[in-house]
Amino acid sequence: MSIDFNLSWEHEQIKEAMRGCLEPFQGRRAELTKMVVHDKIFPQEVWDAVTGTGLMGCMVPEEYGGNGLGLLGVTVGLEELARHGFGNALFVLTAMDMACIHRNGSEELKQKYLPKMASGELKFGFAITEPDAGTNAFRMKTLAKKDGDDYLISGQKVFITGADVADRLLLVCRTTSREDCEKQGLPKAFGLALFIIDPKAEGIDLKPIPTQGIEGMTQFTVYMDNVRVPASDMIGEPDMGGMALFNSLNPERILAAAAACGMAKNCLTKAVDYASQRNLFGDRVIGSYQAISHPLAKCEIQLEASRLLTYKAAWAFDADENPGIVGQYANMAKYTAGEMAIESVDRAIQTLGGYGFSEEYGVIHYHTAARLLRTAPITAEMILNFVAEHRLGLPRGY
Repeated sequence: MSIDFNLSWEHEQIKEAMRGCLEPFQGRRAELTKMVVHDKIFPQEVWDAVTGTGLMGCMVPEEYGGNGLGLLGVTVGLEELARHGFGNALFVLTAMDMACIHRNGSEELKQKYLPKMASGELKFGFAITEPDAGTNAFRMKTLAKKDGDDYLISGQKVFITGADVADRLLLVCRTTSREDCEKQGLPKAFGLALFIIDPKAEGIDLKPIPTQGIEGMTQFTVYMDNVRVPASDMIGEPDMGGMALFNSLNPERILAAAAACGMAKNCLTKAVDYASQRNLFGDRVIGSYQAISHPLAKCEIQLEASRLLTYKAAWAFDADENPGIVGQYANMAKYTAGEMAIESVDRAIQTLGGYGFSEEYGVIHYHTAARLLRTAPITAEMILNFVAEHRLGLPRGY
């Protein structure tokens, strides 16, 4: 059987739709960039334009108001958005939560949330990290206690992106404490649960964290004190959220890789355009010098490899491959694309010289955004641990 690496007509149309919906904003790029980079606001009109194309509906079957083109459709679309300078974490977070609800949610939850997420009416965030449970999520302490037909949730989350603008958060917590699991000899993945919560609900307090790197977004510490959530807003069963969780985490890493590819292409295009025009010595532009051209060519090669791995990971998810296999591709895609983005942005800055540090050229703000991808949504070191153990079969060292 032959292997076809061409995107389908529908996926090519997604790319075209992204370019088309962004066209009205091209003349306002400076204004919108200021909003995103300095004011940390992603323009609602851009969100509406993008979601109006049906991009978010890719994650949703037609019976829930989507188009069913899958994670690969979102991947292609988000890469194109980032390529044109309009990538945003809120698209990633909403899409990854849709994947989890679609694959693990009750029929009631699907009917309640998926149509509004597909249309862009609802934005979702994701709340998993805690001060003492970052890379090792199994150490989390946020606890949900049953109270009649509801749960009362108390605890703390940190580095929660866009909690102020999200309509809902997909919250990862415990329904059985870690200590009780250890006493009963239960596996570490037991006791986790996923809830859909309103970040504006009574008992929730948001405290902004002065971070950089998340374009158009602010990150928050989220404090929860007996937040009442209906039991019907739990995804899956109490204590059994561990497996369902990966139907969010794998898409998150794949979409982060897609954003990295788009970001890198954006910066490489600017570097190539500049190098094709800049003349310093004689009649030859600097792009003819191998000291300039070879590093850019290397970045382009790495970009192509990263894109192929990212698309393969999305394809594997859509094909409903074993989550462990999808996780291998998702982690490798995120690692490769993250490292490639850092190198591409750095090389673009170097090519532009002093202008690389000028905000007018639109490259320097990507320096922090690209660097973030080595650390989040999972660190490069943990990906190497994962690949060494689960791909190569080497003994676990942590």
